[in-house]
Amino acid sequence: MMFNEDVSLNIVLLVPLAYLLGMFPSAAMVARASGVDITAHGSGNPGASNVSRVLGWKRGVLVFALDAAKGAIAAGGGWLIDGRFTAYMCVAAATLGHMLPAARRFGGKRFAGGKGVATVGGAMFVLQPLVSVVLTAVWLAVSRLTKKASIGSIAIIVLLPVGAALAGAPAWEICAIVALGLLVLARHIENIKRLIRREELALGKNQ
Repeated sequence: MMFNEDVSLNIVLLVPLAYLLGMFPSAAMVARASGVDITAHGSGNPGASNVSRVLGWKRGVLVFALDAAKGAIAAGGGWLIDGRFTAYMCVAAATLGHMLPAARRFGGKRFAGGKGVATVGGAMFVLQPLVSVVLTAVWLAVSRLTKKASIGSIAIIVLLPVGAALAGAPAWEICAIVALGLLVLARHIENIKRLIRREELALGKNQ
């Protein structure tokens, strides 16, 4: 891809803003409003699934919507201002801000950020809307059947680049989606280990 000075400047300006947007602590704020430190309950992860498990599905949906909005704003802003390449750069930055927030020691164990599913999902509704609609149905079906949100999340992350390829996305976008998927999967390592040990928490259970 060809870059000019304006494109490079836009990326330099937009990517840090996207990272700051990603740091917005949706789960922590929603849980704190109910008098709960979400990192001390359930799986300890400040994400929509754990909020749903600890505080109910309504608050979980609210957190998911807020986290998805971060990805959607990053993707939409980057795309409108500077095209799809910058949009993906902004999505990556927002996702990293969500997962590894500087305000919480870059995701240290006690201060870990979220796992990025909602943030990437919100971005894909902007960048790959038809694929995202189908994969939302897949997530709901898999999560409901298995009663494990992590299995649904892993399934859609694996299927996302396949869907984008079938939808005719160019090779560089598919590579960008794969990279985002690997980032999300990396934050699910502990979930995968618990799944193997059959210790993963089910939706609706606070253990």
